[in-house]
Amino acid sequence: MRKPADCTTMAHIRAEIDRLDEDLVRLFAERAAFIDRAAEIKAEVDLPARIEARVEEVVRNVRRHADTYGLPPDLVEKLWRRLIDWSIAREESKLGPDSLRKG
Repeated sequence: MRKPADCTTMAHIRAEIDRLDEDLVRLFAERAAFIDRAAEIKAEVDLPARIEARVEEVVRNVRRHADTYGLPPDLVEKLWRRLIDWSIAREESKLGPDSLRKG
């Protein structure tokens, strides 16, 4: 694992980006496991997949993290809203669409 400043060739850069991409995919898979568990719990207590207050809380959190790490909050928000939509669709695949749920 090299720091960016320690990379002296494009091969070094590419190797580090590939390593980080694998780490990101592993983290997304871990996040997906929590989404799956959330769907199980939501089914037990009859909650919908999309809970708007939680969606906005997640967005506020990632915007704050983006700012902390020097990334553009608007871009990170766009990425995360896509991730949230994917996560909700994943939950709905287990729960059924929110539009068909009672409540």
